[in-house]
Amino acid sequence: MKEVKITDAISVGGRQNKLLVIAGPCQIESLEHSLMIACTLRERLQDLPVNLVFKASFDKANRTSVASQRGPGLESGLMVLQEVRRRTGIPVLTDVHTEEQARAAAEVVDVLQTPAFLCRQTDFLSAVGKTGKVVNIKKGQFLHPDDMRFAAEKVAATGNERILLCERGTCFGYRDLLVDPRSILLLQKIGYPVVLDATHAVQSMGGAQAGGASGGQREFVAPLARVGAALGVDGLFLECHENPDTAPSDGASMLRLSEVSSVIRSVCAIREAFFLSSQG
Repeated sequence: MKEVKITDAISVGGRQNKLLVIAGPCQIESLEHSLMIACTLRERLQDLPVNLVFKASFDKANRTSVASQRGPGLESGLMVLQEVRRRTGIPVLTDVHTEEQARAAAEVVDVLQTPAFLCRQTDFLSAVGKTGKVVNIKKGQFLHPDDMRFAAEKVAATGNERILLCERGTCFGYRDLLVDPRSILLLQKIGYPVVLDATHAVQSMGGAQAGGASGGQREFVAPLARVGAALGVDGLFLECHENPDTAPSDGASMLRLSEVSSVIRSVCAIREAFFLSSQG
């Protein structure tokens, strides 16, 4: 498996590297809020064998309803992420939806994330790849894991092999998502580090049943994260909030900030057991 360097001090992929934890709120709410969450995560995870990357979105362009909050926008959002990175020293990740956003965000963040619904968009993936940044490619809810190799090839064709493959569930019926454990194993065979998004994988997509917003079952986030650890994932994506029920987006599937450290602690124990057993 390829090793991907995120910063000079942080790499992901392989037993020698710590578990990558991508965590933060779904949307940027304010600089103060983002700093509070980033600093809390840094403090509570500092004694665990993990590398933290802070995540927050400046624009949730794929919200269910036109009336849903989308975030502060590109310019204001990137200013927040830049300040979080400067003041905390934590690398940052954000998702982008257009070629123009990719180029602008690459000036600020360490990792660019491509939304699941755009995993087949050739020009978009090429533009993200050309930035030279680490690219976290989310697998489409409609896509067989084997076919993620083609998404990776589109980024790699730009000369950028700093690629992460992200499992976030597959459509099961009309609304629910399901993580097939085989998907993680198949993604690993492609050769890039694999991240499990245990947050969006517990979503109930669409919004007619929830007033125009996606639902979710956050009680399954922690068990799913532990399953990922048992399968040897290189990273976990966990959205979190101090009060998810009041969050502007994805609150139903976000972990409470107070629960993150205990979940990651159990994940690290399982991950250590996984690597010990694989050496036997």
